[in-house]
Amino acid sequence: MSDTYQFGMLGVGVMGRNLAWNIADHGYTVSVWNRELDMLDDVLAQHPGKLHGTRTLEEFVASLERPRRIMLMITAGKPVDMVIDALEPLLEAGDIVIDGGNSWFEDTQRREARLTAKGMNFFGVGVSGGEDGARFGPSMMPGGKAEAYERIRPILEAIAAKTDSGPCVTHVGPDGAGHFVKMVHNGIEYADMQFIAEAYDLLRRLGGFDPPTLAKTFAAWNQGPLESFLIEITGKVFEVKDPRGDGWLIDRVLDKAGQKGTGRWTAQIALELGVSIPSIAAAIDARVLSSMKDARVAAAGVLHGPAAPPAVGDPAALAASIHDALHAAKIVAYAQGMALIRAGSDKFSWGISMREMARIWKGGCIIRARFLDTIMKAYERNPELPNLLLDEAIRGQVHAAQGAWRDVVGLAQRHGIPVPAMASSLAYFDSYRTASLPQNLTQAQRDAFGAHTYQRNDAPEEGFVHTDWLP
Repeated sequence: MSDTYQFGMLGVGVMGRNLAWNIADHGYTVSVWNRELDMLDDVLAQHPGKLHGTRTLEEFVASLERPRRIMLMITAGKPVDMVIDALEPLLEAGDIVIDGGNSWFEDTQRREARLTAKGMNFFGVGVSGGEDGARFGPSMMPGGKAEAYERIRPILEAIAAKTDSGPCVTHVGPDGAGHFVKMVHNGIEYADMQFIAEAYDLLRRLGGFDPPTLAKTFAAWNQGPLESFLIEITGKVFEVKDPRGDGWLIDRVLDKAGQKGTGRWTAQIALELGVSIPSIAAAIDARVLSSMKDARVAAAGVLHGPAAPPAVGDPAALAASIHDALHAAKIVAYAQGMALIRAGSDKFSWGISMREMARIWKGGCIIRARFLDTIMKAYERNPELPNLLLDEAIRGQVHAAQGAWRDVVGLAQRHGIPVPAMASSLAYFDSYRTASLPQNLTQAQRDAFGAHTYQRNDAPEEGFVHTDWLP
């Protein structure tokens, strides 16, 4: 190997090592360092000669060609700042530090400003696709200076997933834009997973579908408009038998879902920006409620649902309706997520291309799906589209599915089966298409008890007025 290396990977956990191997596979020389040297030695031994290992941070930095390109794949939060503290004295003007973890975008903005002041460059890069994506082709969302991006673009394009629309990476925008988009991606992922869980629950409890039938159903769904990574792996999950005995492994999995925080961040910034994302919020709530296992078991003994719910007809017809409900709900969640990205871009002057976000999600990432091609084309028709539901092709799909969608949500409620995300998506759709909402009463109440004022709909130009409503 050469005396200097073209790229540095700091942190060789599962994601870091897989990305480093991916980069090396594409002809770039890679130097690596890890605080835990035993882990470093193990990674180097797995593919002898593929990576150059260094024993100290100083040796690692010195091993890289200038200007240096260093990617951090470490735990988000304080560890990133600690590593930057240690790196900064060793770096020079023009060097590029890349944070590939799931960092809060405001932390990325702060770090970018800090290194910019020293003449260096900092990129926050969202990386999606899990360990397999990192190894063989992720979707990546880099945010940082456009001119510095040209120094890392060839490497990122080489290792990214590829579709018929090109490599699944693009310069998202300045400073925190990349991590913001990755955060919203994860919020959409939360919603998508919850929709699928609700569909599974309905098929199992109302249709009596066993795991083999569920596997066949999801495999069939993956051949049509629902085609996606999540639908594909869901079908495969139902095929796995319990290695400890008879039956299927899915029936032995405890119904408590975890979360790492990006979904919560999505809901938090949506509130701050005034963007409605009820499907994503419902998915977060569903995970929180699932964690209350002991409380739910106790409540199940004393709280009762409908006494005599109506009978369900043909299972095949039920599955067809649930398919359409899942499709419509999914479209609405994407509409919410894309609206949030646009609001963030406007707020922080990032200039994000909505078409490009749909394009780079077509491959590599967790939410990759056939529908993203439809979204991409919608933004090609109108780059300033304020909401995906307003696109003619997309609203046509929702209109075609809404009858089944309403039937499924109603059926679930009549049987006492929770479908919080599907129902929230439907409520969003109905609210968004309603010209006059009942919040005129809400505003009147606010003025009545707190003199918060209101506007008259027949004279909005008068501005805000107050009335003494109560005698």
